[in-house]
Amino acid sequence: MKYVAILGAAGLGLCAAAPLAAQDYAEVEGAPGGPPSTVFDGDFLSVGVGVGYNASYSGSDDYNINILPIVQGSVWGIDINPRPAGLALDLIPDADDATVNFSAGPMFRLRSDRVDAEDINDDIVAAYGELDRAVEIGGSFGVSFPKVLNPFDSLSVNVDATWDVAGAHEGMTISPSITYFTPLSRATAASLTLSTSFIDDDFADYYYSVPDVNAALPDADLLPGFQAEGGMQSYGINLFLAHDLSGDVTDGALSIIGIGGWSKLVNDAADTPFTSIRGDNDQYFVALGVGYTF
Repeated sequence: MKYVAILGAAGLGLCAAAPLAAQDYAEVEGAPGGPPSTVFDGDFLSVGVGVGYNASYSGSDDYNINILPIVQGSVWGIDINPRPAGLALDLIPDADDATVNFSAGPMFRLRSDRVDAEDINDDIVAAYGELDRAVEIGGSFGVSFPKVLNPFDSLSVNVDATWDVAGAHEGMTISPSITYFTPLSRATAASLTLSTSFIDDDFADYYYSVPDVNAALPDADLLPGFQAEGGMQSYGINLFLAHDLSGDVTDGALSIIGIGGWSKLVNDAADTPFTSIRGDNDQYFVALGVGYTF
């Protein structure tokens, strides 16, 4: 179900399995003589907006409310899938009767961690300075398996790999995930995603290292110096739910979407004083939004 996953990627790529499920669901429910046409046949576009509640920076125990605009669709056979503050394109068309489908294409995202001192919500961390916004470009690759436990579900495995090209952290991230997607009824769908992320030394140094001195702080407030190195950054789980207000996901129009997620920072992302002293390595995310497909 492509459009019900419109905000799923805001919770670490929950929409990966959605396109195939939509086709399966329409075909099984179709009348004799072939499946009926749906809003997902040919080109379509889904737009959505949500309100999210998430940590003010990676490792923070303070939380901010943010607006999350999301776009998803399929144009000229190219699928457009949302990512956190970005997009991924799938250039490989899916076959209706395939037992395995593959996805691959370019992606980009903006990373705005600690770019605005007013949003950090911790005066000590803010005193270590604002960071530059990273522009990350790379690729997304995946494989999905339909009809795992029922005629409508799917299981997908996806890997995103990106590099900063804006001169901020100048590093690399690799984010594997696995998603199980299933309709709960003709109007409601759910997916569960397990994910992890890996970072290189440049990324870790930029976001998690702490200098030994800071002229902006008195000695009593200084954090211990820390040199961060790359490796696994986090692992987590996200739950995605969507309900079509018309009672039929295949006709498009309005849907209500909810997302809840938890992740745990590990290794140097957890050990940095920004997290271990001033924050928390348990990170939570919730969002509620609406989407419209046409």
